[in-house]
Amino acid sequence: MRNIVNFNRKWAFAKGISEAPTTIPAEWNWVNLPHSWNAIDGQDGGNDYYRGTCCYAKSFDKMDLPTAEKYYLEINGANSSADAYLNGKHLAHHDGGYSTWRVDMTDALERDNLLVILVDNAANDRVYPQVADFTFYGGLYRDVNILCVSESHFDLDHFGGPGIKVTPVMNGKDANVEIEVYTTNAKMGQYLQYTILDAEGNTVHNIATDDTKISVTIESAHLWHGRKDPYLYTVEVNLVQGNEILDNVSARFGCRSFSIDPDKGFILNGEAYPLRGVSRHQDRWGIGNALLPEHHEEDIQYILEVGCTTIRLAHYQHDQYFYDLCDETGLVIWAEIPYISNHMPTGRENTISQMKELIVQNYNHPCIVVWGLSNEITMKGDADPDLLENHNILNDLCHEMDATRLTTIAAVSPCPIDSPYIQIPDVVSYNHYFGWYGGDTSMNGPWFDKFHKKHPNIPIGISEYGCEALNWHTSNPTQGDYTEEYQAYYHEELIKAIHERPYLWATHVWNMYDFGADARSEGGENGQNHKGLMTFDRKYKKDSFYAYKAWLNPEPMVHICGKRYVDRVEDVTKVTVYSNCESVELFANGVSLGVQKHNGLPFFYFDVPNAGTTHLVAVAGELKDESVINKVEVFNEEYRLKEKNAVLNWFDITEPEGYLNVNCTFKQIMATLKGKMLVMGLFAKMAPVIGGGKEGGMDMSAMGGMMDMLGGFTFLRLAGMIGTMGIKFTKEELLDINAKLNKIKIKE
Repeated sequence: MRNIVNFNRKWAFAKGISEAPTTIPAEWNWVNLPHSWNAIDGQDGGNDYYRGTCCYAKSFDKMDLPTAEKYYLEINGANSSADAYLNGKHLAHHDGGYSTWRVDMTDALERDNLLVILVDNAANDRVYPQVADFTFYGGLYRDVNILCVSESHFDLDHFGGPGIKVTPVMNGKDANVEIEVYTTNAKMGQYLQYTILDAEGNTVHNIATDDTKISVTIESAHLWHGRKDPYLYTVEVNLVQGNEILDNVSARFGCRSFSIDPDKGFILNGEAYPLRGVSRHQDRWGIGNALLPEHHEEDIQYILEVGCTTIRLAHYQHDQYFYDLCDETGLVIWAEIPYISNHMPTGRENTISQMKELIVQNYNHPCIVVWGLSNEITMKGDADPDLLENHNILNDLCHEMDATRLTTIAAVSPCPIDSPYIQIPDVVSYNHYFGWYGGDTSMNGPWFDKFHKKHPNIPIGISEYGCEALNWHTSNPTQGDYTEEYQAYYHEELIKAIHERPYLWATHVWNMYDFGADARSEGGENGQNHKGLMTFDRKYKKDSFYAYKAWLNPEPMVHICGKRYVDRVEDVTKVTVYSNCESVELFANGVSLGVQKHNGLPFFYFDVPNAGTTHLVAVAGELKDESVINKVEVFNEEYRLKEKNAVLNWFDITEPEGYLNVNCTFKQIMATLKGKMLVMGLFAKMAPVIGGGKEGGMDMSAMGGMMDMLGGFTFLRLAGMIGTMGIKFTKEELLDINAKLNKIKIKE
């Protein structure tokens, strides 16, 4: 019978060790798994977190393991490449930091053992990801187990999979369920015992056979219907010899059908089921990606509270426990590999192996409906034949391995809608940030209408949209100000656009939570992307969180926005209330400011007299929410954005009237011929750095499209943002650029 021994406790750890030791040095540190060595330096900014090889070592006595004929080492997450050694013998090498992998360690086992795992997250040109707007945390950041099995057992060698594959296909009200298991060293006289149980534990089918593949019918199957009814069956399979169970595997599965219609969006079990939700990264403040089960559970609960029906699990394979939670709660999932931002001709095999692992390990999860091929991979252009061939290979591979699901991509905003890249997957989504990285919020809806009209047979969705917000505040929110008020406004406008377009097959806010991006230097708190609806530590729900809760969650609620924005200078101030109730009444110091009726969207705007201290109460049905505002004569500087460790201070920058400077917007600079030439020259010099060398440099036509997207940001802000691409401007360089801009007249 299979025994699983958790091996998380008491590992010796050291940085910068590239060879497996034969003993554990006394000066090494002791850690428990899960563990990441970038939990702190991967979140504090500067793009200087440690990337290299680190060593984990653990001694153990074989006698402490259950008696078995075979012993497998199972590593559920080692980012991003790893080598395993036992007693000096090299067991295996693995490339890919987000999937499970195993190796047979039986022959190398002795009475006293030293297990060593070298983990490497250094930059290279073969393992994805290498360029992306998030931290590549190094470490053994998920469970490590020893699997103790009989010589005859269910397969443990095939791409880290569970050894069982369950394919339910609906036929009217019945479900035809194909179950296939994979065995190793099976012998004559052994047989398989298949048992299918319903959610209540009742036996639906019980079959004993020699066949490793069977088909059964569940009559009038209880459907897995998303959040409305996430019903799960379980199949258990025993490998039996005589009266002894040699090994066992099990899998939960859901009986459901789905389709994606270009006009009607996502269809689940024959019913329209709008996919409206968020994207999620797997890291936490002070923890990195070394999450515990309770962290995953908390993340799910907040996503459910928002009212989401879907999650895009970006940009890599997530923990199996999280997929299990999505199965149980009915969240529909987009699962993808980290083929992102920068196509590497030398990385093709890694995209294939990571896709195989993703599909094999996650095939049985009913929550997953699409396999994501790539994210923003055309940053340097969409015409590279090798890039297109890579995608065709991945697309064909997905359909070959899984005939039940569709493929998709997350296309970067400037990617042309007639690109051959767009034609490869079954469905398409775009990452658009109109209203944050250039343009304005009103551009989002018309852009998707244009795509839908030109490609009426291609389902289109939004894979990313969002904007950053920290604890900055204003009564006059503007694009790029990082205030909570602008983020709330942005999402109100996007919700309005999405609400009017049911053809969008899925929409995913970027992001549910702030996350680590050590190269970022913006918003006043370096090392993070702050587009989350909640803060990195999960302690604060931004106002935009409640905008979605009011829109998506049918449970009655009311929320007054701007609770952190207390001191206000204006005599009459705007107060926004979110509620999904039929009407909202706002009281200021007990005086009613009127009742507003629900008009199809859950946003209510009140003009509030601002004098002295005002106690606000919003009433919706039996619910109420409260806040306080305070009249001040001078704007509270605690609410104004302050850049942390800024290269330039405001007093360093000369701003002659009528002439450009680094505090001018990208759009203003690009509107002048000399300004455009200056910027294009800078990007031309940076292209080889961004692209990794001359031959792999940036396609300037693609860069031009990206520039058009960034118009609303100042040059100085953009200079800090492109730190995510490994580019840093010195103070002297920025002053030189400012001096050159000071000679160019602003175009009226």
